[in-house]
Amino acid sequence: MESGNGSVDRWEDATTATGSGTGLHDWTEGSFDVGSSDVEILKRVWRNEKAAPDILPYEAHLIERVHEQILLMEDNTAEISKTVDDLMLSIYQMDISRTTFLLKAYLRTRLGKIEKFVMHIIRTPELWERLSEQEQGYAQRYVDALSKHMKNCVLDKLETAYCSMVKQAESSEGDDMILEPDLDTYVFCRSKGAVGSFQLDERGYESVDLMLDDLYILRYRPVQGLLAADRIELV
Repeated sequence: MESGNGSVDRWEDATTATGSGTGLHDWTEGSFDVGSSDVEILKRVWRNEKAAPDILPYEAHLIERVHEQILLMEDNTAEISKTVDDLMLSIYQMDISRTTFLLKAYLRTRLGKIEKFVMHIIRTPELWERLSEQEQGYAQRYVDALSKHMKNCVLDKLETAYCSMVKQAESSEGDDMILEPDLDTYVFCRSKGAVGSFQLDERGYESVDLMLDDLYILRYRPVQGLLAADRIELV
């Protein structure tokens, strides 16, 4: 581009700074090219997180890229405003707002699951490792605050047999006060490739042919491995 469009050049640098195939919408003079960008990936990751009953692994690299891109885009807004008309500037700002919303929605969804299943997550090493460092810190602070509140307001006022945070009573066989996600709930999922015949139970009584782009309603437990392998997506 000509030197007079230097701010637009910087916008292009911002959206491609993390490498090919990852930026937000590619900015050109008057157009947006929507491809398989980080925004589209984030949208799919958010849908998966919303639909899955348990908490999924934190997408650290994706979130870091999107956050860096948002910061670069915001830094360039003032200079971009000097080279484009009000309509294009509005579209430009809407793109930033939309991406920021998706990022916050993804993080809020995860925090909701952490608060709901916090005791189960903390006691399950596999789930604990799915959290980011910041989420782990939040989960621990949340449990500490909840335990203190329950002790001061409820548990200290009950008989000793009922003073546990994890059991209804000393006679309980297991930790029946810890809420766990229902992995046998049904989810809508779409196959991202031709998986072929897939077993839905250990006894071999149930199976399904998973074909590319077909939509299915299946129990989450047997297909969670396919989700982890990125062979299906939840909708």
